[in-house]
Amino acid sequence: MSDVTPAATDEPAVPDIDLPSDAFDAVLDALADREAGDPLRFEGFSVVRSGEDDEKDSASAEDTAGGYVLVDGDRRTGLSERELHEALAEHAPAVTDWYVFERVVGEFGPRRAFLRWLEDADGATVAARYAALAEGIERAWGELTITATVTDRGERRYDVRHADDDGVPIDELDAYDDPLDARDLVTLDEKGRYRPLKTAPSLAGGWAFPDLGPRDAYEAVETIYPATVANWHREREGELDVNHWRETMARQSGIYGVVKTWDRGEGHEHVDWVAEACCDDSQCLKRREWQYDDETDLDVDGGDGVFPCREPCSVVVSAARKWTRLESEQPRTYEFELTPSEKEQVEDIIDAVADGRIDEIREADTKEGANRYRTRFLRAKLFDDEGNLGGVPAEPEGDGEE
Repeated sequence: MSDVTPAATDEPAVPDIDLPSDAFDAVLDALADREAGDPLRFEGFSVVRSGEDDEKDSASAEDTAGGYVLVDGDRRTGLSERELHEALAEHAPAVTDWYVFERVVGEFGPRRAFLRWLEDADGATVAARYAALAEGIERAWGELTITATVTDRGERRYDVRHADDDGVPIDELDAYDDPLDARDLVTLDEKGRYRPLKTAPSLAGGWAFPDLGPRDAYEAVETIYPATVANWHREREGELDVNHWRETMARQSGIYGVVKTWDRGEGHEHVDWVAEACCDDSQCLKRREWQYDDETDLDVDGGDGVFPCREPCSVVVSAARKWTRLESEQPRTYEFELTPSEKEQVEDIIDAVADGRIDEIREADTKEGANRYRTRFLRAKLFDDEGNLGGVPAEPEGDGEE
């Protein structure tokens, strides 16, 4: 597979491309919609419908006597439709490239920007891109690998799959052709657990969409990672509307309205904790752009994801509601008797659970603090028959009255 651009050579090995009749018909339609003399421009050449003289194309009066004019260094004038078709066939890569993005993809919005980004269409030449597409251009999007290729008619085809399945033969995966089938693929993780956050790095693999057209490829990606392309595009255009913590919490009502009570003029340390818990790259593939408010940044890194997070999501709000209630409890001091190794073990257990590493710790590896048998031993030693940790409050309960 090729990266975005092929290895540097004097002349890229551009694959042979046939000019399909649909692309040629689209050129004729585009010319018919333009004023005579107004050129239709492609990479390296232009075509104009003969008629009135036009300074923009510097066509002479004899050039515009009838038919079409093609300018590609030389000037070919008075071309019939048949002659124009033959002339454009010599420039089939450029014409099919125009056709794909102008007529197949269409709209100047997130879909077009994303598909052009996949093959660096705004930076590389048609020749360089077609040479790279012939090998396959791979791009990463979250946990996805998207591979773009080109057919001998200049059509784009896309393979969308989990990055862990990169290079796996398609007959070893579950193949799909309807992008909406992705809705079922993103519901559960590989252990069968529900995924409340679609951008969590817990996407299960074993499937592929091996032969999608441009519109379906975009639809599949947006189904797997909703709104990520749209927000990525808004950010590129300088139009990403970010809603920070305070304004998002101010909108909460009902059972979630309690989160607003967490702001007590004591700074934003509690929001740092929320962001560190929920928004780290290990928990979410988005790059957090929201802060405490317009004037106050959080002290926690926002991550490195390619697509931005413009506001606290429902998972963050729901977790913050629970933590608001828990943090409202008055702290108390407890005394426990732990050996130094047991204290380190408690730290290891918390770290392993927080980082999702429990399943990586082998049962026989009792050197690991979060090892299951070692943890069961600690529970047997420290918990009473009711399952309570056998510590005692260092302060009396209640308000201190005897």
